[in-house]
Amino acid sequence: MTSSATNPRAARLASLPRATLVEREDITEDLMVLKFRPENSGYTFKPGQYCTLGADGIERAYSIASAPYEGVLEVFVELVGEGELTPRMWNLHVGDTMSMRPTAKGLFVMKDQFHHHVMVSTVTGVAPTVSMVRQYIHDQREGHVFYILYGASYQDELTYDTELAGLAQEHPDCIKFVPTVSRPDEPRNSGWTGARGRVNNIFQEYLDGFDLPHDDTMIYACGHPGMIASVKDQATPAGWNFIEERFWKE
Repeated sequence: MTSSATNPRAARLASLPRATLVEREDITEDLMVLKFRPENSGYTFKPGQYCTLGADGIERAYSIASAPYEGVLEVFVELVGEGELTPRMWNLHVGDTMSMRPTAKGLFVMKDQFHHHVMVSTVTGVAPTVSMVRQYIHDQREGHVFYILYGASYQDELTYDTELAGLAQEHPDCIKFVPTVSRPDEPRNSGWTGARGRVNNIFQEYLDGFDLPHDDTMIYACGHPGMIASVKDQATPAGWNFIEERFWKE
């Protein structure tokens, strides 16, 4: 790694608080879940916000999948081969640290004034949804419904599907969960029995089926920019409330 003595930006990041890696789970060759414990025990965030992590003078924002009550920062990361930071993150081991900006940011949070929340995401874009739902269930809140549409090319990329399916079964009046794969006929998706197609291509069908009131529904889209643009093009002309969080390659 680059020495902070020869890299002014690295030197600045070295002065920031640190976050220690306490758990790593490799999902596929290019997906992993990392859990960090912030050096600052008073670090706070709202479900749906993002943290900024760094190494060697390079910083990137990552949506937080954990809920505030958990006491760790869980991030779901995709390896970008030509990127600057994620290849470095793939070399991390438990006990290693990264710099972490002292304040979480982001406006992609639950809009409590609406009672119906349609959450559309691809792969790592599910992180804000997981954070919001975990905290909502933990707080034993009532009166809101989450309609979660979660897409990926392959079923092994749907990292949080077991958790979300379990929560939907335990809380059927609060959580509706629809996972989908866009390449259902490939061997890697052998045995798949769920929805088929890109999540943005099945979005309108399921939205119509949910039969929700326009004035009491918020649609959230997070993940691949192309998916978000497609969902937005379908939702906003029809008068739906819409908010997005885009993930760009490094």
